[in-house]
Amino acid sequence: MADMSKTPVNKEMLVGDILRNYPDAAEALMECGMGCIYCPASQAESLADASAVHGLNADAVTAYVNEQLGFEEA
Repeated sequence: MADMSKTPVNKEMLVGDILRNYPDAAEALMECGMGCIYCPASQAESLADASAVHGLNADAVTAYVNEQLGFEEA
């Protein structure tokens, strides 16, 4: 299995996968306004879909999460 922790988050990733592979992303997602990241429905949503549900810009959320995780901007 690939080491996902070395791959930046992208908006097509499922929220559940992000939380499993990047535990520190939880705080960043909640800071963006996603307070329900642990609800069962969110686990199967892409970051783009979850952002849309919350009226957030998926690109901005992705960039913020990656910044908080220490990934350099590409």
